[in-house]
Amino acid sequence: MKATGIVRRIDDLGRVVIPKEIRRTMRIREGDPLEIFTERDGEVIFKKYSPIGELSNFAMQYAETLSKTSGFPTVITDKDSVIAVSGVPKKELNEKRISLDIEKIMRDKTTFVNHSGDNGAPVVDGVDKYNASLIWPIISEGDSIGSVVFLSNEEGKQVGEVEEKLVQSAAGFLSKQIME
Repeated sequence: MKATGIVRRIDDLGRVVIPKEIRRTMRIREGDPLEIFTERDGEVIFKKYSPIGELSNFAMQYAETLSKTSGFPTVITDKDSVIAVSGVPKKELNEKRISLDIEKIMRDKTTFVNHSGDNGAPVVDGVDKYNASLIWPIISEGDSIGSVVFLSNEEGKQVGEVEEKLVQSAAGFLSKQIME
């Protein structure tokens, strides 16, 4: 655990303010759920809660199936990072922070389809090697909680209507799994 040197007091209602610098660095926004853990030695740990992260094993299997079916490398994300990868080396993308482009698409609850054949949207911060051809947000109870992403195909294959429907169905299915 990394010490920040910042100390905050608990107010009379039991609240503590998480400093703006930490919220910005950790991408914690107003309304984001935080999970609270305690340790025997008195530590209290706040961790961003990811409902889709609870399904990481299932998401991994789903990404593998999508990749094999479509022929496109596939990534599934939560609001902050990649939680499942198939079709490319996992160590290069798994658990990496998503790009600001994907974050914006999820926040705006829009989709991204790259029909032009150019590079597309970067998938993770600091890695230019992998770009998205298709991004579909996973919406649960009106909130964007993640995304399903098809990466650009090495053979130059373009995404079409079938791939769009496949990703849309996957996002809808994962959304339903969260609500159960």
